[in-house]
Amino acid sequence: MQKGHSGSAPSTPTARIRHRRRSNEIPAELSKLDGNHFLADDDNKYKSLWIRTYSTLWMLAGFAFIIYLGHLYIWAVVVVIQIIMAGELFNLLRRAHEDRWLPGFRLLNWHFFFTAMLFVYGRILSQQLVDTVTSEKFFYKLLSGFIKYQMVICYFLYIAGFMWFILTLKKKKMYKYQFGQYAWTHMILIVVFTQSSFTVANIFEGIFWFLLPASLIAINDVAAYIFGFFFGRTPLIKLSPKKTWEGFIGASVATMISAFVLANILGRFQWLTCPRKDLSTGWLQCDPGPLFKPDYYSLHGWVPQWFPWKEISVFPVQWHALGLGLFASIIAPFGGFFASGFKRAFKIKDFGNSIPGHGGFTDRMDCQMVIAVFAYIYHQSFIVPQIYPVEVLLDQIIRNLTFEEQKELYMKLGQIFLELEAPFEA
Repeated sequence: MQKGHSGSAPSTPTARIRHRRRSNEIPAELSKLDGNHFLADDDNKYKSLWIRTYSTLWMLAGFAFIIYLGHLYIWAVVVVIQIIMAGELFNLLRRAHEDRWLPGFRLLNWHFFFTAMLFVYGRILSQQLVDTVTSEKFFYKLLSGFIKYQMVICYFLYIAGFMWFILTLKKKKMYKYQFGQYAWTHMILIVVFTQSSFTVANIFEGIFWFLLPASLIAINDVAAYIFGFFFGRTPLIKLSPKKTWEGFIGASVATMISAFVLANILGRFQWLTCPRKDLSTGWLQCDPGPLFKPDYYSLHGWVPQWFPWKEISVFPVQWHALGLGLFASIIAPFGGFFASGFKRAFKIKDFGNSIPGHGGFTDRMDCQMVIAVFAYIYHQSFIVPQIYPVEVLLDQIIRNLTFEEQKELYMKLGQIFLELEAPFEA
């Protein structure tokens, strides 16, 4: 009996599993890199460069076309990309064997995703939605009611998903997998969806505030690849063995120069600088504001007499663009490093294979998500003028000024009003 038992295969789940490498799983030879494998020494680098360049040109063409169509279409593309990214990440930790025992469990992930989408976009675009349907009384009342109770609706949709999840906990051996999927879903919503949703807020503040940061990330990525391709020798970080100091420094310089120049070019088009107050698709015209009105600087004494330009025009927004460029050069790449470490932890090469030479959409959007949040915070902190409601000003006056100071303020305001009325009476 003992001999027969010892000769049989062990009845553990591990022994029965036949491991098949997924298309995006990292090859064994790549997982053993010691940090000395650079693009400059890669024998297949020209083939990789050609595939990557071909895909990039197609993406640029499609991107330019969507920008031309306007705010609403850009938003639609962002939503599609978010759905694709969510699909790539949901599939990352999914196991077919466990899912077979959990019918409808995949649908629960998407329930949480679209609930989050309804909540976030309802908050971000509430004013644009109202401004779009003001002419239709029925839709205006319907939309106003939805906006008023949106938080309640989204909360109970989430609670419904939460109860749905609890009711699926039927098999004890599946608990660990189910709770892991539940936590993973919420991580995707917080880290990926919420961050990338700031992109939409930037779009409706003016395409400029979406296009410039996104372009700087793309420029930094391309420049790092090119400088690393030709000159890379010194390893930058172990998480990403092909990243080099030469690529990082070269990309930083190229990104800063591009930020200053690109802001001048994009700032000349009202279609890009005007904010969109509704969800229409018409052409935009507006007062560009002081940020997009050029200041002129004389070059006398700085350039030789034969130089054709005697002065240069600089938009004030170009100085702000340098801040975005600095962030895109130094901070945003850490989003890529985080993604690289994550992929190596799960032994995969890419999050997907939907873009030849680039991997999946998540591989392209890692740094974009980081700079989207920064661009929104920067715009709200340093660009949007601070406006105080009258009630807030009156409250500050009552709280912080003595009665005598309030009387003095009242008298001075009266003098100002009299001076403003005098020209009209004459």
